[in-house]
Amino acid sequence: MATAVDSTTGTGTSGLYTDTTSRTTTTPEAADRFLKLLVAQMQHQDPLNPMDNAEVTTQMAQIQTVSGIEKLNKSITAMSESFSATQALQSIGMVGREVTMAGNGLRVGDDGTARGGYLLDNPAERVLLEVYSAAGAKLDSVELGASDAGRRSFTYTPSSGVDPNQVSTFRITAFQGTTSTSPTTLMHDKVTAVVTAAQQLTLDLQRSGSVPYSNILSIH
Repeated sequence: MATAVDSTTGTGTSGLYTDTTSRTTTTPEAADRFLKLLVAQMQHQDPLNPMDNAEVTTQMAQIQTVSGIEKLNKSITAMSESFSATQALQSIGMVGREVTMAGNGLRVGDDGTARGGYLLDNPAERVLLEVYSAAGAKLDSVELGASDAGRRSFTYTPSSGVDPNQVSTFRITAFQGTTSTSPTTLMHDKVTAVVTAAQQLTLDLQRSGSVPYSNILSIH
């Protein structure tokens, strides 16, 4: 619960408070004490030197503001907890599905093919796919042809003589005239578990381990 620190001083009849103590109280207690002091001050004020209406209005507005913020914080906390619970239930359906994210991992599936992608900032006249082993040895290279700008995907089938079990990573090179660039590579992975902790959703992936949900570009 929010708290308000009461540390006010007053002299004569122009000040609203005469309490010189300083202590921490809850918002309802501060509001109640303020109203009691206000009534007492009005009853005993000097008619020739009345209280400043602007000061009274300001003090009341401050009490209302603190009370409103406290209620708003409680509402936001409740909404956040409800959203987290709903998100956790919905995320269970992601287990076993494939996701796409930035990365260069490449795995040949049971069907004998591997899937990946890349992100081009500009069109390319020619796109080259190179496949590597976990040790960094080049295993294969495939011409993917021309490509427009944007997110693109490919399906790779190992060439004759390439051991599918050795396929581990890939590299993309885009050519436009005499200029070559290395676009952002996109990899596919499978969700094995979903973890929610500290109001953050994390996916456990088959190849990549724990990855924040915010890193996922698409779900298949």
